[in-house]
This record gives sequence, structure tokens and C-alpha cells, in this order.
Amino acid sequence: MSKWRPNPRLIKRPAYLSIAEQIAGAIRDGLLVDGMRLPPQRQMAADLNISVQTVSRAYEALSRRGLVTGEVGRGSYVKAASNAFERPHLTEGTSGVVDLSILKPVCESRSLARFRNAFAELGATMPPDLAFSMIPNALFRRYRMAGVNWLAACGLKAPPHGITVTNGSSDAMTAAFMSVAPPGSAMAAEDLTHPMARPLAGYLGIDLQPVDVDSDGIVPAALEALAVRKRLKAIFLQPSAAGPRGSLMSAPRRRAISAIARRFDLAVIENDVLGPLVENRPPPVAAFAPERTLYMTDLSKNTIPGLRCGFLVAPDRYAAAVSNRYLAANWIATPVMAEIASRWIVDGTAMELVNWQRMALKRRRAIAEKELAGIDCAMTPGALHVWIPLPDGVNEAAFVDRARQRGVAIAAGATFRAGREPSAPAIRVALAASSEIELSSSLALIAGMFRDESRTRRAAAVMDNG
Repeated sequence: MSKWRPNPRLIKRPAYLSIAEQIAGAIRDGLLVDGMRLPPQRQMAADLNISVQTVSRAYEALSRRGLVTGEVGRGSYVKAASNAFERPHLTEGTSGVVDLSILKPVCESRSLARFRNAFAELGATMPPDLAFSMIPNALFRRYRMAGVNWLAACGLKAPPHGITVTNGSSDAMTAAFMSVAPPGSAMAAEDLTHPMARPLAGYLGIDLQPVDVDSDGIVPAALEALAVRKRLKAIFLQPSAAGPRGSLMSAPRRRAISAIARRFDLAVIENDVLGPLVENRPPPVAAFAPERTLYMTDLSKNTIPGLRCGFLVAPDRYAAAVSNRYLAANWIATPVMAEIASRWIVDGTAMELVNWQRMALKRRRAIAEKELAGIDCAMTPGALHVWIPLPDGVNEAAFVDRARQRGVAIAAGATFRAGREPSAPAIRVALAASSEIELSSSLALIAGMFRDESRTRRAAAVMDNG
């Protein structure tokens, strides 16, 4: 058992959250390590001169964050804290492995040529403030105006004063989560969501609650019931083909979700990283509930991965909080990236690359349809991936590991769970292999593995019934 204790002089109201934060800090700092037993609740209460109920709430808050596990009769233990914020995919660049685990746009020589030319032009025409200013405010005013144009291409009309220029969706998510959901509050998300949503919520002390979905996205009745039961503060969603299932939420469903958010006074965080890449889609949720939606998009998923620049739109009620949280967590977006993105938006290069990307993805979806023929899977036009449910009884982690051993990295469905309950086994397969030939061979390998599993299951069933 650890001898470490929270400092009673640092306990603030609400006391249970203050204690939970001290324990979480000790875990992050290595003072409490994986498997170490925490003091019994009564002992902790006596040491700190507080109620047992307060300690119990603190331990429950840590359990929701995945930092502590408790067993009746055995006590509470630190749980795998060192992996609490580990990135889900680290395979890119691994020698001999085709990486289909990370979502990114199709990259070919023309994209690299455009990027190189952009840096060459920037070198010749660089504004002095880009090099000499710590916060080039005049330049960022121009970047926000470019953001207005990009957001219009996404179907959203936004004033420049509500736009924060970001280094991409991950930075934007952090600022958005911090701005609308204080530690200890609850946030809803699709049952399968962004891979960073759960660890980020855990790190910030937010209770991320999965909500049921159907083919059209979040089920309104399920969201309403959860809002009543958990007193939600916010909803995080990916309605435009960016989620693991690739679902494209209809306009009526977006309107229904907006109405529920308005009725329960919930903030909405809308992650639309694909932006204009998805054609013939409804307006963003932010267009239906502009007074409460924090909307984010970027250019790295629809033009070229190295262009790490995006935009986070916040309504007036959250604008100051978002600006301050982003400043505290990230300072400012990288001006060089914002400068190139701004130029590309204004001169049309960004949309030209998006249009080329659409055609490249169309060819790759055709390859996937051919190689995965007869296999139930989801492919949404504009999405960067394929979602493939695995046969019942297949061990998802083992399937992913076998694919990697054969030279193809894919993402396990468990990576995207918002909650802790097991989900049906599935894999997400990105379409951005380095070439169409490489994609075809990789998908053929996955399809062969899938069919082998199906045959094995059928043979086992025959033997069991024999």
C-alpha cells in the first residue's frame, strides 16, 4: 500500500474533485504506479479529516477516468496509468508494414509538388511578422477571414470573431472539451467515436457516456434518456462520415439532435474533419444549433497530411473560453501552416486538392468493393476508410495482430469505444495506402483472413452439431 496521501491544505471545494485531482496528479508524476493499492476509504477519510462519502466519490471519479479499479473486499488500485493517454496507432513508418490504421488523405506526387511550391513561394514572399512576431495578430485576422471561406465550403456561415485558428482537430478537441465540460461533468458521444475522445475525457476528468446509434447516427430517444439520467453538459459527435462506422447523419436527425440539445441546454461539439470532402451532405449540426455548437474542421484530412491547420468555431457564449483554453494549452496555431492554408484557400488550391481527393477515393472505393466482394462492410463516399464487422466469436485483437504479422496494420474496433462495455468485433481499414496496387493486395489479404475465419466457424459449428 502506498504511503502517499493528498495534501489536506490543497483541498478545495468540491472536495471530492480536489482529492481526485491530487491523486490523478500523483499518478501522472509517477508517485502512484500501476497496481499500487490506495488507502482504504475510511483510513483516507480519517487521515484527511473528511467524510468517507467524500473519499468514496473521489475514488468513483477516478474509476470513471480509468485511473483506479476497485474490487469488493480487496480495495482500490491504480490501473494502468502509464497508458491512460497513449496514442491508439503508432504503426506509420514501420518497415515492411502497409499502414492502413491511420486515417489520412491519398498522397501522390502532385500533392508533394504543391506543398514544396508553397514553401518556395512563402520563402520568397514571407511577411516580416511571420518571422518576427510572437503573436502576429494582423496575420491571424487574415487567417480567420480565410477560415470564413473554408467554413462556407463546409456549409457553415460563421463570423470571423468566433473562429479560432488551430493546428488541427486534436488541438481543437482539447480546447472544446475544456471549454464546455468541467471536471466531474458528463458528456455523451456515439458508442463508437474518435479514438482520442475517451482518453482525453479521462485526462480532463469528464465522464464520457456512450449513447446508442442506428444507421442514421445518435438515436434521439436514447440521447434524451441519457440527458435525464446523467445530467449531461455536452454532446460530442462526428455526423459527416468521420466516425469509425462512416455514418452520414441525415438533416432530420441533425435537427432532432439539435432540438434535444436546446431543450436540455447542452453544448454540442461537432467534429467535421473531412469538411467539403463529403459531397451531397446536409448542413453541419452547427447550422441547426449555432448558439450552442462548437464546430471544428481542418485541412490535413482532405488536402495533404502535412498541412496541420484547422478552424474551431464557437458561439458567443463559449468564444472567450475557447480562445483562452486554446491559448493556455497550445499558445497559437503554427503561423507558417496557417499562412499556407490561408493562401491555398484564397487561391483555390485547397478546393482543387479536395476535388482531386474525391476522384482518388472513388477509385479506391472501387478497389475495396472488388476485393471485399461478399463481405459485409460500410463505405461512405468521401470517407477515408472502410468499416468491417468481423464474424461473431472472432477475437478482434488476435485478428489485428495476425494482419500485422502478415504485413498490414489495421485499427481494432475497440480503439473507438466511448464506454467500457465490449462492442461487436470489427476493424477499420484506411484507404490511403501508398499506391492502388498496394491497397488492392492489402485488402485481398484481409479478405482472405476474413473468409478463413468464416470457414473455421462454419466447420466448428458442423462438428458441434455432428
